[in-house]
Amino acid sequence: MSRSREISRRTKIAITAGVALALFGTGIGVAAAGGESAAPTVDCPTVGDKLSGVPASAQAEVSRNLALLNTQIDEANRRLATSQGEGGPNFVQNAILGPLKDKRVATIDRIAISIGRQGTRPQGLESLATCTLAAGGGGGAAEDPEAPAGEPPAEEPPAEEPPAQEEPPAGEVGTITCPDVESELPAVPAGAQAEVDRNLALLETQIAEANARLVSTVGQGGPNFVQNAILGPLESKRVATINRIATAIGRIDARPVGLDALAPCTVS
Repeated sequence: MSRSREISRRTKIAITAGVALALFGTGIGVAAAGGESAAPTVDCPTVGDKLSGVPASAQAEVSRNLALLNTQIDEANRRLATSQGEGGPNFVQNAILGPLKDKRVATIDRIAISIGRQGTRPQGLESLATCTLAAGGGGGAAEDPEAPAGEPPAEEPPAEEPPAQEEPPAGEVGTITCPDVESELPAVPAGAQAEVDRNLALLETQIAEANARLVSTVGQGGPNFVQNAILGPLESKRVATINRIATAIGRIDARPVGLDALAPCTVS
């Protein structure tokens, strides 16, 4: 065999081996890519399509809170994607799904309160707060970004306005009175005591802030000023805080029910 033929044969062998290695490497890459599992996503019940007859005056606030539910789902999905492999078997529940439920409870309550100020407060929406995981990138359905329209404003009877809180006489300041939450709680598990105490203290802070607002706004607004500017927002804050207390207890023991009834306050 001539020297030129020998070189040609060796060149062909080298090229063939190179192509085989390249194909083998490509196959490994494809197999690895195909073996990666897609990050799970959060799957939450929709809320917007469960509402009906939203008063026109509550439309804007309800729509804002429906959009906030979307934002909360997006944030939870980002957390899922960036924390794969972290923690133990309960990491997703404790670090992502649990806090998401707390946020959704507070947001859904604000929706119900907003509707209830002008119409009939919807019941049972709390059951929509719990989310699960959908494997393979499913779930996470978006909420309706717009609140479903109710009756036209002209047809809303004025009687459905919340009753005006009696304004204190000129020169006098009322005091906000709220139901005591601590006395209505069941035995608090030791593992929840610190969080419950923090939120009980927060309830006191909220009352003190509302009383300070009462003092600084004497004489302002119309007959519904105290209800709309002080008592209404205070109730929303108390609903969220009371729900955090119930959730803290419920993570370890039976979740107390009916505590939402303790959220409304009055002026004495």
